Amino acid sequence: MHTTLLATFFDISRPVVFMCSAGILLFLVALWAAKADIARAAGLGKIVTLSNLCFAVPLAVFGAEHLSFAKFIMLGVPSYMPWPLFWAYFVGFALLAASLSIATKIQVRWSGLLFGIMMVIFVAMVHIPRALASPGNRIPWTIVIREMSFAGGAWILAGNAMRGPGKSKLIIVGRVLLAIAALFFGVEHFLHPAGCPGVPLEKLTPAWIPGRLLIGYLTGAILLLAGASFLLARKTRMAATYLGTWMVLLVLFIYGPILIAQMSDPSTAAQVEGVNYFADTLLFAGAILALASATPPTD
Repeated sequence: MHTTLLATFFDISRPVVFMCSAGILLFLVALWAAKADIARAAGLGKIVTLSNLCFAVPLAVFGAEHLSFAKFIMLGVPSYMPWPLFWAYFVGFALLAASLSIATKIQVRWSGLLFGIMMVIFVAMVHIPRALASPGNRIPWTIVIREMSFAGGAWILAGNAMRGPGKSKLIIVGRVLLAIAALFFGVEHFLHPAGCPGVPLEKLTPAWIPGRLLIGYLTGAILLLAGASFLLARKTRMAATYLGTWMVLLVLFIYGPILIAQMSDPSTAAQVEGVNYFADTLLFAGAILALASATPPTD
């Protein structure tokens, strides 16, 4: 009932309201779970304590999207897989479960590990075949790198929650995947500076955002410097803290206004796109901040 009233009053489609509501609810849960860590941290360390929050909120949004648009999402399931509608719903519930686990920091070693494995399966079964079908198109390859960076962030969260020899191995794998993503995205920003900053996909930064080319080049430079730091394992915590903070600022001051602008569009597709770009960049920020949180201050 509340979803219907909100959708009617703000002219926002009901599925989009469901996606936003799931994200807001998980934001409040994660903020409550992180309140003690935030209080203890100082300076940019307070941003680092939001790694689980930044990672969990997008998963809730995407989980709600899978449940709302299952009949459309099932079209992306490979044809050789049986029961495509089942898998669309299954992934939706799995994302919601993972988001709640990561937000509350309960059994993150399992939710992070399994989410990362799921991302790798998606890359192998869906995204790499699409990229190979159009090798000259940069967007499918960007999505491959993006999904692997999400897997890397999830494994870092899982490793940071573990004890024993597997802990460091997961964090190292995650760090390398994030290094590859940061370097790839950094180069893309210099080649396409007018694109929305962060995860460089098709969407261009709106002309009404001041200094959009400067933001594109600056984001590219920060990504390249941080990516090199991650790859060489030098000053990793500092680089991840600065890059993660920059990504959070982009979410708030670039993707926030874009989201608000697209919510005023009567098209459901435009509204979903606004939510997805916001959530994608926030998830990448969460992955980077997870690396900062998992890295000792001396590294």
